[in-house]
Amino acid sequence: MTRPVETRAVERSGTFQLAGEAEGQALVFSQPLSFWGGIDAETGAITDHSHPGLGQTVAGKILVMPSGRGSSSSSSVLAEAIRRGTAPAGILLERPDPILAVGAIVAEFLYDIRMPLVVCDIGDIASGDSIAIGIGADGRATISIGRLPG
Repeated sequence: MTRPVETRAVERSGTFQLAGEAEGQALVFSQPLSFWGGIDAETGAITDHSHPGLGQTVAGKILVMPSGRGSSSSSSVLAEAIRRGTAPAGILLERPDPILAVGAIVAEFLYDIRMPLVVCDIGDIASGDSIAIGIGADGRATISIGRLPG
């Protein structure tokens, strides 16, 4: 008989750049990623040859990284990926990123699709963790991180 695998949850709060709820598996990078030239909006695949995530997909994941990286055009690529359904389900950042915020806000305005963007402590989140982003009673972001024991 196989025993079910239990997870342990860690809770933390954050500040929304764009409020919303999302769930997904964490995809964690220690270096920033540019959506302009770094993500294929048709597939969600990372195409930046200098990025350690090359070939992985952000689609449906909770993307976790210190910040976005450059080009103001990243906002239009993010908005297009959100429209196509190839964007992350949500993004957790250590530092606010106005460019990514603009992309998420534009997608909400034009397509009525919301992708939460949260600034929070991303320390000790690992790729593969189960992440749930919610809205607390005080309007702050709540982040629940599910982990396998060990």
